[in-house]
Amino acid sequence: VLYFITFNCAKRGQVQLTRPGTAAGLLEAARFYHEQQKWHVTLLLLMPDHLHALMSFPRDGSMSDVFKPWKRFTARQFGIEWQDGFFDHRLRDAAEEHAKHHYVRHNPVRKGLCESPEHWPHQLRWTSKGLAAGRG
Repeated sequence: VLYFITFNCAKRGQVQLTRPGTAAGLLEAARFYHEQQKWHVTLLLLMPDHLHALMSFPRDGSMSDVFKPWKRFTARQFGIEWQDGFFDHRLRDAAEEHAKHHYVRHNPVRKGLCESPEHWPHQLRWTSKGLAAGRG
């Protein structure tokens, strides 16, 4: 089952997640959880004050049990102040998955942060070759 996930920073409107060292560390922490099979990332994209992801989870646990330690770790490592909780929406079919994928990839373009989705460096995507970071 694929979910659309959003985590927000406690202080909206401030650049917290896309600072160079922070962005790289967050993407690496997300990759680590992916490799540990705590979640499967289809797409994860950092915005300055929130992140969006399309991901799935093992059946034998709750999303909260996965997210809490990840958010706690990233808060300590990178000084991020996360809002409590998260937003999740189950994607029910291919059309909904396509629409959310398009929404997430184009978020930095809509916000005037880049010219096209391919120019946004702060993302992980599942490809035929595995998890790929950065532009493309």
